[in-house]
Amino acid sequence: MGRRSCATASPVRGRGTMSGAVAGSAGGPPAEAGKKRTSAPIISRVKIYTKTGDAGETSLFDNTRVSKADARVDAYGEVDELNACLGSARAAGTDADLDAVLEAIQRDLFALGARLADPSSRLAERVTKAAIAPVDVERLEQTIDRLEAGIPPLRRFILPGGAPAGAFLHLARTVCRRAERRVISLGPDAVEPILFVYLNRLSDLLFVMARAANHRARKPETEW
Repeated sequence: MGRRSCATASPVRGRGTMSGAVAGSAGGPPAEAGKKRTSAPIISRVKIYTKTGDAGETSLFDNTRVSKADARVDAYGEVDELNACLGSARAAGTDADLDAVLEAIQRDLFALGARLADPSSRLAERVTKAAIAPVDVERLEQTIDRLEAGIPPLRRFILPGGAPAGAFLHLARTVCRRAERRVISLGPDAVEPILFVYLNRLSDLLFVMARAANHRARKPETEW
């Protein structure tokens, strides 16, 4: 039996995946949450099914053919799953403040996935929205500080749960940690260091966001 989660990562090449269609919503705003980046499309329009992955392989952005079980594909697949978890949290009902933060993060995750699917850095100069920068990490840290100021101090471990959106955000935190482990496993020479930092800080933010969502929904936390 496979592990349960809010989404199953699908690294198959085609629209809606990291290597197939980052053009749709890649990248988050570097400073202002919710403000969309603009850039030229990364790929031209493609069909949902291409049949190019029927033999168990997929293409990276440099056109290298690799197994769908390749560690790099697995890593950006985990990021894809994390993005779907955040979409589930939004669909479960977050307020306008948290929703804007989550949308910005979802755009960041498309950019992060694009970087993972681009080992030769072919996107670096021509697609500005497919980038993660220190300013994006700073935005996460500022959001952590702002949200923590509005919730009770954490004194004990708490059980994940609460309101639907809060529960999904708790789940997203665990998926984020798994994605972080997969990315780290690629090695420091295979991945830009800023991606490690971003995912590490994001998991912290998702925990705080889960607490904030439950606090705003007036759902008490259950201490361990």
